[in-house]
Amino acid sequence: MTFFIRLPYKELVTFGLMNIKLSVLDQTPIRKGSNANESLQETIQLAKLTDELGYTRYWLSEHHNSEMLATGSPELMIARLGAETKHIRLGSGGMMMPNHSTLRIAENFRVLEALYPNRIDLGMGRAPGGDRLTAHLLNPSNNFDPKDYIQQLKDVKCYFNEEPIDGISETMVKAIPSITTSPDLWILTSSGESALIAAYMGMACSFAQFINPIGGAEALRTYREKFVPSAELPEPETSVGIFGFCSEDEEKVKQVQAFMDYRLLSFEKGLHQVQFDYNDIKDIEYDAYDMQRIDRNRKRTIIGTPEVMKEKITALCSELDTDEVIISTYTSCTEDRLNSYRLLAKVFNIKKGE
Repeated sequence: MTFFIRLPYKELVTFGLMNIKLSVLDQTPIRKGSNANESLQETIQLAKLTDELGYTRYWLSEHHNSEMLATGSPELMIARLGAETKHIRLGSGGMMMPNHSTLRIAENFRVLEALYPNRIDLGMGRAPGGDRLTAHLLNPSNNFDPKDYIQQLKDVKCYFNEEPIDGISETMVKAIPSITTSPDLWILTSSGESALIAAYMGMACSFAQFINPIGGAEALRTYREKFVPSAELPEPETSVGIFGFCSEDEEKVKQVQAFMDYRLLSFEKGLHQVQFDYNDIKDIEYDAYDMQRIDRNRKRTIIGTPEVMKEKITALCSELDTDEVIISTYTSCTEDRLNSYRLLAKVFNIKKGE
């Protein structure tokens, strides 16, 4: 008789028994001197490249009222990228549920699933993806009540499973088209609270380290411990999202780190609409408080040469006991961004789609 023991991921990494999966989070950044048209064309280019390289999934974020990001409609871009790619999973990272009608989300993602079966992820979050006034205009009935978000998660499962929704009526409303497959359901979290919701709902859970550098290991550990198997997901599934950049040129590594230091710090100060590049910020001198914030924010990023990246990403996956890292990359030029994903695919030896 043969016995199998499930080892934690950090032990599997130690013994070299598991590979790390690489995925993409595209926030469709608009560079200084560029525009939304060029940003969205770059999204298509990056999706095609990472599909060819063997990345696991390609997620698009939902943001609003921003001059620095190109789309608030992940589902529209998913539809386009499905026609441009062959293997990579496509999804939202995520749909900000309180901004939308749950039925409309279910119908949109059923159409996507019908077009690209077994390749669609519906990642869901409860943040507004912008300021509260914009969120109110997107959905005037949004009262920012966490209980409403939980109800939306329950409802979306009912739509995909074609089950009646409690409290609506005795007549079942179907999200069309009626199909035999469903998107994979993910809950995005930067806190332990949403990780608990994911566990209770039997959904996959992605921790946003790029938002909150603290508490990821505890959140995902609690998620695994409290996980309730569902028809959609019999065992817990996790990932971690991080800002990342890889280059063999150490000077570029330093420049991108400086760029991200300023970007994250400026966002904390409410400077959400200021376009800049490295040359604009290279000579800035920070005070002691800003340096404390920069030190903390660097835990939201992993930036370095290929071997440094491999070491740090492996350590992050080991710490959070996960086998998938979702990487969001900002650079001053397109080729540096594309090359970063090429280098990571090479150093982690991920396989090209067949």
